[in-house]
Amino acid sequence: MKPLSDAAVAEAMKAAPLWSLEAGGKAIRRSLKFADFNAAFGFMTRVALAAEKADHHPEWTNVWNRVDIRLSTHDAGGLTAKDFALAAFIDAASQ
Repeated sequence: MKPLSDAAVAEAMKAAPLWSLEAGGKAIRRSLKFADFNAAFGFMTRVALAAEKADHHPEWTNVWNRVDIRLSTHDAGGLTAKDFALAAFIDAASQ
């Protein structure tokens, strides 16, 4: 799998307004806050199941009610459609 071109990343970012492009354009990031730890952990469980099914896993950390996420396709050395598909799932799951 090859990384998306800069133009393709710019276009994909239009559909992911809650995400920020990391300097260098190799990853996207989002930080989410939930009501409490249980809500954050429940969200992470939903994302983990989808990520496993897609064979595409986020880099993330969790501290109480906050989840920080970084998406990049390591095998491709940058962003691919897989990252933006998982970002869309994460956006929907966080509602």
